[in-house]
Amino acid sequence: MARHKGLTFYEKKKRISKEMVREIFATAFYCFAAALLATVIVFLVGMKISVIGVSMEPALYNGQEVLINRFVYKLFSPARGDVVAFLPNGNENSHYYLKRVVGLPGEHIQIIGGYVYINGELLEEDDSYDKIADPGIADNEIVLGSDEYFVLGDNRNNSEDSRSGNIGAVSKDTITGKAWFHLSCDEDDMGFID
Repeated sequence: MARHKGLTFYEKKKRISKEMVREIFATAFYCFAAALLATVIVFLVGMKISVIGVSMEPALYNGQEVLINRFVYKLFSPARGDVVAFLPNGNENSHYYLKRVVGLPGEHIQIIGGYVYINGELLEEDDSYDKIADPGIADNEIVLGSDEYFVLGDNRNNSEDSRSGNIGAVSKDTITGKAWFHLSCDEDDMGFID
C-alpha cells in the first residue's frame, strides 16, 4: 500500500494539557477572589445612599444614588469643597443629608449681601452658585468650634443646611463620610464627585 504524499484534510486533534486546565482554573479563581475582595471592601468602607431633594443640583439630583467613603474621615478631616453625608444633629431617625463643606473648624462664617465670608474675607467660588437670598442664622457671624463645619447645598436658595437653625454647624462626629462616586441610570452620567 502506497502512502499518498501532499495535502491532507485530516487535522491532528488538539489535546488539552493539565497545565492549560490548571491555568484556566487559576485565572477563574483569581477573578472570583478579586471580585469578592472588591465587594467586601465596598461594603466595609463604603455605603450607598440616595439623594433626597434638589439641594445639591446640579452636582447631584433627587433620587440619584451616591457611594459614601466611611473610612476616609477616620484618617483625615473634611476639607473645604468636600461633599459630606451627615445626620443632622446626629438624629438616627433622619435621612442622610449631602452638603458641601464651606467652613472649617475655628473659622468665622457670615453671609453678607448673598455671599459667604470666612474670617472677614469673601469666599472665592465659581459662578455656578446662586447669590444667597436668605442667609438664615449666618446673617450674624458664626464661630465654628474645634470639630464643627459649616455646610451649604450647591443649590443655595433651595437647601436646608448650616444656615437653618435646626441644623446649624455640623460636628465631625455626625459626619458619616465623604461622597466620592455617584451612580445614575445613564452610564454617561456616572462618575466621581468634585
